[in-house]
Amino acid sequence: MRISAYHDLPFAIFRYDPKDEFKCRKHIRLLSLSLEAKLNKKVTLISLGKILWKIVDETEGMDAIINTEKQLGFTRAQQTVNSLLLDQDFLPLTDILEYRLNKLNPAIDIVFLVRVGGISPAIYRCSALLDQLHGRVLVPIILFYPGSIEGQTSLRFMNLPNRNNVGSYNYRVKIYGGKS
Repeated sequence: MRISAYHDLPFAIFRYDPKDEFKCRKHIRLLSLSLEAKLNKKVTLISLGKILWKIVDETEGMDAIINTEKQLGFTRAQQTVNSLLLDQDFLPLTDILEYRLNKLNPAIDIVFLVRVGGISPAIYRCSALLDQLHGRVLVPIILFYPGSIEGQTSLRFMNLPNRNNVGSYNYRVKIYGGKS
């Protein structure tokens, strides 16, 4: 099953409006059942939100993040969590995903990355995550993206205003879900 125009970029994005989160979760479960029944594919759901909190718990701990936010503000706490997910001294998110994804068979398995809102508003950019996984995994991945589409290939995470200062990203992967 090919989901991308590029052989070394087995990613696609399914965009949905964040207000439809619970409706989307229901359809994700139905889609996974359909793929398994009709195409003999094995769907693995991976929650980015769960991985994020596991990394926090296994590194600095929630109390340290709460104390950072109380003393230094939300932005600093968010930066601290970002460091936990990026820095090799902690538990890089891409290393954890690569380890899990490379146990799967690209001919049989499909991964749905869900609960992506957990890395909102700016803990970790989805574009950076896909860039960092590029060339490291072969299993097809569909990232369920809460946000709106802008133009042909740009997305606005969680429909947040004032995201222009974080830079634009031109996604090379197929975006499903069309216009908001």
